[in-house]
Amino acid sequence: MHIDFPFHVDSRRRTAQTTDADHVRDLIEQLIFTRPGERVNRPGFGSGLQQLVFAPNSPELAAAVQFLVQGALQQYLAEVIDVERVQVDAVDASLQVEITYVLRRTGELQVQRFESGA
Repeated sequence: MHIDFPFHVDSRRRTAQTTDADHVRDLIEQLIFTRPGERVNRPGFGSGLQQLVFAPNSPELAAAVQFLVQGALQQYLAEVIDVERVQVDAVDASLQVEITYVLRRTGELQVQRFESGA
């Protein structure tokens, strides 16, 4: 078991824990929504997605974000997951990111969706 993110206390008044699959989802969320330079001891950690929130939304922006996110996942989480696909769509005033990956530990296929903006 892992400590759940964001940190909170469960109904038993203990540190909340989570499963391996949910922990990996939490790691991905932290990675894609962290700005490079935001973490003191890991200045390169992050995808840069949040830096583009106020950029004009377009298919070109979605393609750039797709490469940023895929590169960050492969750099920082390659020991935990095998990235199958990263799909980024520009929808209205937001970017929708869908990540398909396989958990290395169990071989389980996962699909997670995240949204930035709006």
